[in-house]
Amino acid sequence: MTTSAKLVTGKATPRGKFPHVKRAGDFLYVSGTSSRRPDNTLAGVEQVDAMGSMRLDIREQTRTVIENIRDILQSVGADLSDLVELCAYLVDMNDFAAYNEVYGVFFDYDGPTRTTVAVHQLPHPHLRIEIKAIAYKPLNVP
Repeated sequence: MTTSAKLVTGKATPRGKFPHVKRAGDFLYVSGTSSRRPDNTLAGVEQVDAMGSMRLDIREQTRTVIENIRDILQSVGADLSDLVELCAYLVDMNDFAAYNEVYGVFFDYDGPTRTTVAVHQLPHPHLRIEIKAIAYKPLNVP
């Protein structure tokens, strides 16, 4: 079985020693991905006053997470259409409807299977969502 791991140029560096994506045979495993940009700012986070109050936009964060996953997959010759499973982690299930709305822009009923769970927190206090993914992209397509 062929295995390889990759850090993707132009994406935020992981906050630990793990790859953005790892191939195991015909499967691609995408590590938990957030809305973090390469400069370590977060999409969907806006400071609204001088006292440090923040506006956290689950729609923008969800869109950016899925786009980041798309970019990671494209770096290894795959795309969102190759996804077979996603697991989304939400800090607040009150964000579910807005997250689901954006998700539906990218995927339909023939898309990947999906699990969504609530978690206590993510690696940054302004993150509302993280998604990990599995894609199937055969190495040797006839």
